[in-house]
Amino acid sequence: MCALRCVQKRLSGRGNTRSVGLWQLQNPRIEEHKKTGIRNCELKTKNSRLVPILTIDNQTVEVPEGATLLQAAQAAGIYIPTMCHRKGFAPSTSCMVCVVQVEGVKSLVPACGAMATDHMRVTTDNDEIRTARQAAIELLLSDHLGDCVGPCRMACPAGMNIPLMLRLIAAGDDRAAIEVVQRDIPLPAILGRICPAPCEKVCRRGKIDQPVAICLLKRFVADRDLDSGEPFMPIVRSNRSKTVAIVGAGPCGLSAAYYLACEGIGCVVYDEHAHPGGAVRYGPIDRDVLPFEIVDREIRLLLRHPITFCSQQRIGKDVGFDQICRQHDAVLVATGDPALYDKNEFSLDTKNDKISVVRNTFATSRKGVFAAGGAIGSRRWAVRAVADGKEAARSIMMYLEGKPFVAEKSFYSRMGTLCQEEYQTLLAAADAGPRHEPGAPHAGFADTAARDEARRCLHCDCGKADHCRLRDLAAQLGARQSQWQGRRKTMRFDFAEEPIVYEPGKCIQCGLCIQTARQAGQRPGLAFVGRGFAMAVGVPFEKTLAEAIAGAGAECVANCPTGALAFDDRPGTGNPPQ
Repeated sequence: MCALRCVQKRLSGRGNTRSVGLWQLQNPRIEEHKKTGIRNCELKTKNSRLVPILTIDNQTVEVPEGATLLQAAQAAGIYIPTMCHRKGFAPSTSCMVCVVQVEGVKSLVPACGAMATDHMRVTTDNDEIRTARQAAIELLLSDHLGDCVGPCRMACPAGMNIPLMLRLIAAGDDRAAIEVVQRDIPLPAILGRICPAPCEKVCRRGKIDQPVAICLLKRFVADRDLDSGEPFMPIVRSNRSKTVAIVGAGPCGLSAAYYLACEGIGCVVYDEHAHPGGAVRYGPIDRDVLPFEIVDREIRLLLRHPITFCSQQRIGKDVGFDQICRQHDAVLVATGDPALYDKNEFSLDTKNDKISVVRNTFATSRKGVFAAGGAIGSRRWAVRAVADGKEAARSIMMYLEGKPFVAEKSFYSRMGTLCQEEYQTLLAAADAGPRHEPGAPHAGFADTAARDEARRCLHCDCGKADHCRLRDLAAQLGARQSQWQGRRKTMRFDFAEEPIVYEPGKCIQCGLCIQTARQAGQRPGLAFVGRGFAMAVGVPFEKTLAEAIAGAGAECVANCPTGALAFDDRPGTGNPPQ
């Protein structure tokens, strides 16, 4: 707690994170203007209105009297990050993320509440400002209780949005569910049968009774799609007149070909075998678990994309690697075992019988040549190989477009280990009982059992993970959730009738929901309850959340900068799964 107060004092200059116009109290020039009464005389006039002219990042900016520094910066096209600010609402200056430097003022000031005045010189970005903003976000994260994504998705090597798939299955929308799956896994019927299910090992439902049968449900929607007569085919972009050669038709190579083909890139896949599939076809797999029929049907569907399969083409024997490189704009080596080929044909740097690559780009020592999957290391899991293929395809696309590789900045808030009370809180919000088991060995789910099983999901992921300013700024500023350690809150939910869910552990106490309800004329509305660090947003007069925000719930959700207020998309609520 002392650490939190020290950082807040450093950010605000007075230890008060809600001091509106703090810089004015410390600016002797303004104090002098107040005494002499000449402040307004120094301002320019335009159409009988006072017009301050100031300098922001060496740009001259003219704004109306009463404008804040944030508004002045926005008028100049200068970006200042904000958390608690929203246009049309009174500034609370509570988060201190929008701090800037004003010449002549010792401490940083919040741009959302500080007024712009004539001759002011403002700096919006330097090392001190970025450090302060990072510290402000880290303070908010230290008190933030929630997972951006569920533990199952974090454990999935392909990063598949498992909770959304489960909600869609529970809602009976199998078509949308298979679309979600194939964003990250192009061979779901195969992987639904042989994946070792790391996602299920971390499923929180397993701490209560049994984990959700995620892989069987993935298999369920994949099989239904194959049997539908019109299986899902993603929209393929127009041809870009580029081609990529892929050496190896296993899960990694086929995955890369799929994602490149969806971007309009023609792919030619070379393999020494007569049929595509690699380890899933020729490996030591129990065919009662993964029949050849499933392999044939799913790969045949994948090859309906602009992908050409060249069978029985052994590198160094039937076709030269240099020849392949000359004929295509880029090459991906995705062989399960590069020792099968003459390494001299590749002319690539190797280490310990594996091809050396830049790990985040999959680029080899040879321009335009990439490697992934078993070619660069142990990839015993087909799901990991599939993930490698997708990531390699992204790097290849950047290379073909002449763009430098830019790693995606991401941030994931983690709750960590839950207490028994919190497990019971999650269970109370779930919608089904013990796990359903298939009727026979190696059998999949029937329709009703699949819906029931999907409803067992505890919905650990955040309802606004993709629309959370806290998460976005944490990634942008490189913030660390564990930088400041405070007393951990206890997770709880409050549901409204709209239906909307409120999670106090995610609230940053910006007050935007309070102002939203007030502007909508809601009674009793919302209010700050308590004092100091115990202060929280709550419903006064012992009313319910439904009574507090009835009619203004959607606006409250839209204005909330985190996932504290979100639409409840559990099955049966009427909201579409998100």
